[in-house]
Amino acid sequence: MTLKPVDILMVEDNLADVELTRIALRRAKVELKDSLSVVGDGEEAMLFLRREGKHAGARRPDIILLDLNLPGKSGREVLAEIKQDPDLCTIPVVILTSSDAEADILRSYKLHANAYVKKPLGLQQLDTIVQTLHSFWFTVVTLPPKG
Repeated sequence: MTLKPVDILMVEDNLADVELTRIALRRAKVELKDSLSVVGDGEEAMLFLRREGKHAGARRPDIILLDLNLPGKSGREVLAEIKQDPDLCTIPVVILTSSDAEADILRSYKLHANAYVKKPLGLQQLDTIVQTLHSFWFTVVTLPPKG
């Protein structure tokens, strides 16, 4: 099966985590339509998703990798806004966070996260996670058409 290039939005304030994810994407041979789109806080994530301000030309992502612990508007607030917005609610949101607290996991699923993944400790584990997410979301799953 030939994989199509994908658009991924990563909402993450930790630049080291962003760089490790970029490396894992390259190592997993994930073909991106452009490059990994990254925003560092919840407010900017919503501007990106609504294509406002400097993000007016942004492409709608195929999937969102969302950290819960963000400055300003938290990942929980971003998730709630995405899933309540009729134009955004069909975009799969994968929580990718350092928290393994049961309360965070439960709340994320109650807010309709599509998956919850604890950030791994090393690059090899991250490689496995990226390969698995890519295989599942872009070969197994049929995603909704972009609006």
